[in-house]
Amino acid sequence: MESVFKVTRGLLPVDTSYCPGCTHGIAHRLIMECLEERGELESTVGVSPIGCSIVAHQFMNIDMCESAHGRAPAVASGIRRVHPDKTVFTYQGDGDLASIGAGEIVHAAHRGEKFTTFFINNAIYGMTGGQMAPTTLIGQKATTAVEGRTVEQAGKPLRMAELIATIEGAVFVERVALDTPAHVRNAKKVIHKALEVQKQRLGFSFVEILSTCPTNWGKTPYDATKWLAENMIPYYPLGNLKTPEGMK
Repeated sequence: MESVFKVTRGLLPVDTSYCPGCTHGIAHRLIMECLEERGELESTVGVSPIGCSIVAHQFMNIDMCESAHGRAPAVASGIRRVHPDKTVFTYQGDGDLASIGAGEIVHAAHRGEKFTTFFINNAIYGMTGGQMAPTTLIGQKATTAVEGRTVEQAGKPLRMAELIATIEGAVFVERVALDTPAHVRNAKKVIHKALEVQKQRLGFSFVEILSTCPTNWGKTPYDATKWLAENMIPYYPLGNLKTPEGMK
């Protein structure tokens, strides 16, 4: 019998602890599939900080390192500089990267560090209980904004991909989503491109991944994907913001 499908070696054969409908699992798989296809599983180091991503090492079959909250870019910078032959990435949520870690990611991009950041944007703090994040949308409810976020109280949501794209050291920046099969397939292509930028040592590469959080959004998995499409994508438009010259 001919095999038509097999799970990537990049994922460990265990059940995940993520909530039903959470798209962390899809993001994990895409990254690990890309690394396997590129022959880089054995030469990759991932860094995950505080947040739902802190358990990524339980599922990713590569060398992993945990960091303090928001400090994954600093740790990844050190690893990549000491081991320039390794593929290095950070896997960070929006509460981590866009809040306590905002300075870290901005300066890693400014220095043009040769690693890749996968930024999971689900517009809320996940692990700690659904608090408002820098990416929470206007009107969106959170445990720290029970009537919904307002511009007057918290300002407008941060568009991190656009912010990073203004920095010269960041040479590849793109935003993708995981709400439909077509968007998932495109996300994989973009992850490949970001890793290729790193392989060629062209500079810092950044992929923002719009994701769902059904539990803290108070929605079913199906309704969460609809909410992402109808609310997040209009404010966080998909597409490439920056690509190295000559790279398609």
